[in-house]
Amino acid sequence: MSRAEVTVLGAGAFGLSIAWVCVQRGARVRVIDPNGVAAGSSGGIVGALAPHTPENWNDKKQFQLESLLMAGRFWAEIEEVSGLTAGYGRLGRVQPVLDAAGLALANQRAEGARMLWGDAAEWRVDRAQGDWSPASPTGQVIFDTLSARLHPRQACFALAGAIEASGGEIVRDGAVEGAVVHATGVEGLVAMTAQHTRQVGNGVKGQAVLLAHEARDLPQLYFDGLHVVPHADGTVAVGSTSERYFDAPASTDAQLDDVLARAVAGVPLLGGAKIIARWAGVRPRARSRAPMLGAHPFEDGAFVANGGFKIGFGVAPKVAAVMADLVLDGVDHIPPEFQAARCL
Repeated sequence: MSRAEVTVLGAGAFGLSIAWVCVQRGARVRVIDPNGVAAGSSGGIVGALAPHTPENWNDKKQFQLESLLMAGRFWAEIEEVSGLTAGYGRLGRVQPVLDAAGLALANQRAEGARMLWGDAAEWRVDRAQGDWSPASPTGQVIFDTLSARLHPRQACFALAGAIEASGGEIVRDGAVEGAVVHATGVEGLVAMTAQHTRQVGNGVKGQAVLLAHEARDLPQLYFDGLHVVPHADGTVAVGSTSERYFDAPASTDAQLDDVLARAVAGVPLLGGAKIIARWAGVRPRARSRAPMLGAHPFEDGAFVANGGFKIGFGVAPKVAAVMADLVLDGVDHIPPEFQAARCL
């Protein structure tokens, strides 16, 4: 490869997505990650692309909405170029309605969705039906048609394949040339904290479990703080914990046993499913909880894309677009609350 015009540090969801869009726009791109593709939290198993509630609207929710609506075409192009599956499918999400107050709120949000989402997606209240539904004391559930799923690790490898098939380079070590984008997750937040007077962000551990259960054409479920996500390969992922304090970042423990027990209590169909894998990883959480994008606050001329706690894959298509605009064209479409300098 000739001299890179853009070097992306980090081969996770943000780094690879930004690299892909830059390659699409004709840039020579090198991705460097000493640990390889999807080595961090982007190599997880859950992959719930779920929207914020359609109320108290703000720039963050609008940004996520636009990104979720971009996702179908974004992942389809990546799969076509790479020949690999990302496991994407927009099949919706079901949530239980727990009581009368919850029913009133759900109907209020349905009206909010009509105003804010328009014809792009629907949020509605239905009767609970069938076995693939979380236990609901009211017999009612919320169904939204905006939620989608993908397989995080597969999606990262599909991105990497598309980048390389289009002339980009992904290496564990190499020259840092051209415009530099830091998309280094937890390590990047730690490094910025060391350069600042207070904490810029931190890592939050999550644990999840992958089960052998065929539900690939069914919607994801959300209940009791859990995401239950059917994947296209005939597995179901359940997660996750949110641990601010932990000793072993990559190890699972009794907290995951509790997650599985709660999942089975809500959906008894999962009770006999074989456990394929137990997963743990540490996700980057910027202090503001919003994605941290734009000019790097401590490195002149460089850029940063970090944070995105819990919504990283969901906002990745839009993050990639606005970062490519900034890096390649000098045009800043990043919402004010996402600007890296304001997230410190």
